[in-house]
Amino acid sequence: MKKIRAPQVAGYFYPADPNTLHNDIQKMLSEAKIQKSYDNIIGIVSPHAGYMYSGKTAAYAYNVIKGKNFKTAIVISPSHSEYFPGISVYDGEAYQTPLGIVEINEEKAQKLVESSKLIFRGIQGHRREHALEVQIPFLQTVLEDFQIVPIVMGDQSKVFVNELANKLAEVMDDETIIVASSDLSHFYNASEANLLDSLVERRINEFDYEKLQADLDEHRCEACGGGPIVAMMKAAALKNYHKAEVLKRTDSGDVTGDKSEVVGYLSAVVY
Repeated sequence: MKKIRAPQVAGYFYPADPNTLHNDIQKMLSEAKIQKSYDNIIGIVSPHAGYMYSGKTAAYAYNVIKGKNFKTAIVISPSHSEYFPGISVYDGEAYQTPLGIVEINEEKAQKLVESSKLIFRGIQGHRREHALEVQIPFLQTVLEDFQIVPIVMGDQSKVFVNELANKLAEVMDDETIIVASSDLSHFYNASEANLLDSLVERRINEFDYEKLQADLDEHRCEACGGGPIVAMMKAAALKNYHKAEVLKRTDSGDVTGDKSEVVGYLSAVVY
């Protein structure tokens, strides 16, 4: 392989040692008990902070797809470190984590950019982005023999969200899972954060992506990966999936004990 995206945040957002990483993820999965099973899952929402803060919340989402027969995971992330107009599908051959290498599904990657003026193959957004990278070790733990399509949204305005939703609907099938990577509000006290984050939770549970988009646009709530969430839900609707459920919602204060400035997290399933 000529071009492999090496891990950038191993040892920082999650352990760099493969055994420690594997054991930590297994422990989080064992603690994140799911009370029911979901059929015909098409997507999940997972947070992307350091594993000590949001890993257990993420584990609820990964538990619902554990052992399922997904052959492709389309991972959609916001861009934290660079702005660019458009949506970037990684143009290399694989992503690497301490748990090994995951190859890109070249066919689906190409189909997403085909005849699109807004979605392209590139390195933009992929150089240092943690929000995409932190999802992959979880996927490596719960799935076997799968490929990925790593996508970073440089712009999350409605025209880009709609374009991505339409293109996702073209490549979705029973063996494909979409992962929308997002945290919620940042640095409010816990009660203010709860007001903002409960609105995102409600819109997901109601499967109302149009209202979620409007709420995000008009700053009634916050989600750094709001675009990935809305694009996934809209794509699901285009394929006649109309159910979503929030599995767990937490904030960083649940771990640190400091409720004066928190970051919100949730995990959800679309089915």
